[in-house]
Amino acid sequence: MEETRLADVVAALPHVATVSAFEVEIRGLGAFPNPGRPRVLWAGAPGSPAFTRLAEGVDRALVALGFPPEGREFTPHVTLGRVREPRRNDALTEALEAAAARSFGTLQVQRVSLMRSDLSPSGARYTELAPVPLLPA
Repeated sequence: MEETRLADVVAALPHVATVSAFEVEIRGLGAFPNPGRPRVLWAGAPGSPAFTRLAEGVDRALVALGFPPEGREFTPHVTLGRVREPRRNDALTEALEAAAARSFGTLQVQRVSLMRSDLSPSGARYTELAPVPLLPA
């Protein structure tokens, strides 16, 4: 991302972080694009209006900066990892399906962060570029 656009996104973050810090239940495992050929493994965070409002605010702010709107429906989740070589893996598919409704506890969401993702043959490296605290609970 060019430096000017990056600065604009960073400047927009405080206007997005207008929800109070919240707690969300982490429930269920899944994969994008699907459990049969996973690329990204995730744990769900369903049923959180605050999480959804936060995502909608990010989308609106980015569209206002000229980025295209997200075409996919928002799926509240925590990314657990990436699959290096996406292919059918029956054991992984069964494990994801077996934990589709399992509760893993709760997570305190206290900030939103702009992250950079650098993909390489040895794996992904994530760098936090701009953390912005949410409003006090």
